[in-house]
Amino acid sequence: MGNIWNERFHSEEYYYGEEPNVFIQQQAFRLEQDQKVIAFAEGEGRNAVFLAKRNHEVTAIDYAESGLQKTKKLARKHGVDVRTQKIDLLEEDVPREEYDAAIMVYGHFHKDAQTSVLNKMKKAIKPKGILMLEVFSKEQVKYGTGGPRELEMLYDPKDILAWCEGHEVIHFFYGEQEREAGKAHNGLAHVIQLVLRK
Repeated sequence: MGNIWNERFHSEEYYYGEEPNVFIQQQAFRLEQDQKVIAFAEGEGRNAVFLAKRNHEVTAIDYAESGLQKTKKLARKHGVDVRTQKIDLLEEDVPREEYDAAIMVYGHFHKDAQTSVLNKMKKAIKPKGILMLEVFSKEQVKYGTGGPRELEMLYDPKDILAWCEGHEVIHFFYGEQEREAGKAHNGLAHVIQLVLRK
């Protein structure tokens, strides 16, 4: 699967566009000034660069080298610095309690790996840290506006809420949102959004 993403990002064009995800834009106010943020499965860097422009110290992780190179290129274009790190979240670990916040947009992982990735996000942030994510729900297969076509690669709101137990859920949304993200995601989509405090 790593090769698929490496090939997908291996072009001049930004597959998901250069504009940050709308949900991340809307929720960025929750981050205090100059925080350390880690962006999981960050692809070509659009969200990482957006947060770096807001004076956060951002590390973008992905397992597609081509995506990380485009992250650096986009950061240069906007005059900011984003650290990049090639990590396969299915195989490798992340630092413990090093970041103030962790974000993930879409994060296409098989159902068997979803909880593991969420646990790594939680592990990476300090106590009281913020975790933000927007992913496609299982309903998305009916919409045909982007995301995996395989049900097992989509997320179940009940699974995510069960995973949240014991933590403060600041924001939770399950439903339709308009999304314009490059040539990959366009139109009405069905998503799950979460903002959690560890």
